[in-house]
Amino acid sequence: MVKKRYTCILTTRQNSQSHYSIILKTMPKQLLIVFVKNLTLGKVKTRLAKTIGNDRAFKIYEELVLITENATANVKFEKHIYFSNNVINSKWITDKKFVQTGEDIGERMLNAFRDGFTKGFEQIILIGSDLPNISEQIINSGFEALKHSETVFGPAQDGGYYLVGMNRLSSTLFLNKPWSQPSLLKDTLSEINDYSLLHELNDIDTIEDLRESFLNTQFNF
Repeated sequence: MVKKRYTCILTTRQNSQSHYSIILKTMPKQLLIVFVKNLTLGKVKTRLAKTIGNDRAFKIYEELVLITENATANVKFEKHIYFSNNVINSKWITDKKFVQTGEDIGERMLNAFRDGFTKGFEQIILIGSDLPNISEQIINSGFEALKHSETVFGPAQDGGYYLVGMNRLSSTLFLNKPWSQPSLLKDTLSEINDYSLLHELNDIDTIEDLRESFLNTQFNF
């Protein structure tokens, strides 16, 4: 069951004497979805692995997952963690976990959003787990944007996006899209009218992405 959140707004009215009234305002029911690939050697960061090898690509993705887990540890809304193949209970211990379903990334995201809205959530944001600069502040900014826009995106430097959120389900965002192509976000935005954009960030898919991130120093590339 989704719990309702409330905030109390204290107002003052001056007549012959001061009167105070408390307005009980229902807050939107918010959900953060995190997509994670199962940590399997040779199955994560495959584009990066073509350049640096499976072992080092695995270690980098392991670090990215840890960064994502830490960035989402103290958020004030419910989290649902969607694994690519099977649930790993040692990660995100206190959060609800699921397995992604669908033929491609678009269908998997669409199904996760559909599940969230079916459960009664009113604002949903989805992020991946390959962004070295993800933070609680960025996620909060996404929910702030949903107060005045139907949809929000976090643009990635490669032409895709690292975050997507919405107030109601829109399958248009996820069907028949050029996944992993530089025109992804542009093509998606061409089909919708009401959206906000967050700051552009760099996710890690290639050796060039890695060299532009702070992880380059940590892993000596």
